[in-house]
Amino acid sequence: MKVLAPELEQDLIRRLHARDETAMTLFYKQYGKALYHTIWRLVRHEELAEDVMQETLLKFWLAFPKYDSAKGKLFTWALNIGRNLAIDHLRERRYREAQRTLSLSASDAPDRAAPLTFRPEHIGVRDWLKLLGPGDRQLLDLLYLKGYTQTEAADELRLPLGTVKSRAGRIIRNLARAMR
Repeated sequence: MKVLAPELEQDLIRRLHARDETAMTLFYKQYGKALYHTIWRLVRHEELAEDVMQETLLKFWLAFPKYDSAKGKLFTWALNIGRNLAIDHLRERRYREAQRTLSLSASDAPDRAAPLTFRPEHIGVRDWLKLLGPGDRQLLDLLYLKGYTQTEAADELRLPLGTVKSRAGRIIRNLARAMR
């Protein structure tokens, strides 16, 4: 994407405020590919990305009178519109899919509780924990083997909750890399 010179961007903004449709065409030629690519990276589906792109351009055009160049660049404003619409579409899609998934009530399914003899040791978790340092091992032991919540683990270890969350994520990522 070639960035417009500040005076050309100001002219484009002025023309868009004047509701000049050729300015919209110029905006699309200038920023359309980058905008589409960003939307596609979020939705990962060509048809959906095209739909979101069309909605983005329409919303951009309709909401343009509210655009304030003092608050941000033109492209950044359009990009935020596109990103938010893409996220809305993903959320809506997940919601629809969740609604189509039937829940199992107690009467629909036979009573199949997990066996009481299941222990995480049976799948090698303890072996992986041996690869960790004592502090990391203690944290994962609390979270995954003893069933503590992150808040409970933070209280037990006398650590801030954010530290527990970030350490747990780092440890899991490192273990996943080690397993590959």
